Amino acid sequence: MRRAMFEAEVGDDVQSEDPTVNRLEALAAEMTGKQAAVFVPTGTMGNQAAIKAHTNPGEEIICEERAHIILYEMGMPAAFSGCLVRAVPTADGRLTWADIAPRLRPASDHYRGTALIEVENTVNIAGGRVYAIETLQEIHAQAQAAGVKVHMDGARVFNAAVASGRSVAEIAATVDSMCFCLSKGLGAPVGSVVVGDQDFIAEVRLVRKALGGGMRQAGVIAAAGIVALEESPKRLHEDHENAQYLAQALRETDGVRLDPDAVETNIVFFTTEPGRIAGAELRQRLKAKGLLVSGAGDRIRMLTHQDVDRAGCEKVIAAIRAEL
Repeated sequence: MRRAMFEAEVGDDVQSEDPTVNRLEALAAEMTGKQAAVFVPTGTMGNQAAIKAHTNPGEEIICEERAHIILYEMGMPAAFSGCLVRAVPTADGRLTWADIAPRLRPASDHYRGTALIEVENTVNIAGGRVYAIETLQEIHAQAQAAGVKVHMDGARVFNAAVASGRSVAEIAATVDSMCFCLSKGLGAPVGSVVVGDQDFIAEVRLVRKALGGGMRQAGVIAAAGIVALEESPKRLHEDHENAQYLAQALRETDGVRLDPDAVETNIVFFTTEPGRIAGAELRQRLKAKGLLVSGAGDRIRMLTHQDVDRAGCEKVIAAIRAEL
């Protein structure tokens, strides 16, 4: 990636004159089966630009209550797009049409109505869970019949594709638009891509500019994204295998609560048994040993990626067992 960045040919991306960015966008559109794509600095910008392009102020968005666009994007559906979010609780972070249908509202003289359904695949806060393609197909078909768009926060959609045995294009076909990250599992240092039809992407470009996302000679970072798309998907199964290794070892660790069946991709959540060291304290002790894990409250969250090998997994397991 660094070699590709060093050698990247660049131009002015705001004027669509950066050949490396143009190549990245064309590759992303081809891989997802969409008409067009636009390179953005972050997944948050990509999601929020998509929301803005799909909606008008006062309209409603239906999503799961732990969606990234609610928990980690600074309230931007309301602050930037002026939309009302209708958050739906589910057991595992995945919506079904049965969850959505009772909350779908047409416009009336009392409210603007539902404009967008948002799904997340994989579901981050639920531990990297993957949507069944049939569930996504039903949501999309019913949404189309109701005149409602569907957007996917596909930050880790390549992980979802590997785990489900479906291509990214098959998954993307179940939504009107999608944002996916070039970082995270794909390993680029920065960047995300939004895909959709031509008119939608033209609007997203305008919103990107309004959000400060016109990056000029962005080919330097887009070059890493091209490598990420061409090379990284073929090795994502290794991350899933390492996550399963972590999950199984932790399940067998005295003092740990973890359901290994809930680990479908590269995210592992666990908690400690009552009376043991609290999760927040365990995170601090691991940090003191040079092992960085995240989480909230008593939940501990670990992710496997290309910089985590089996030896690293064994190291963190030994460190956790030593603290328990």
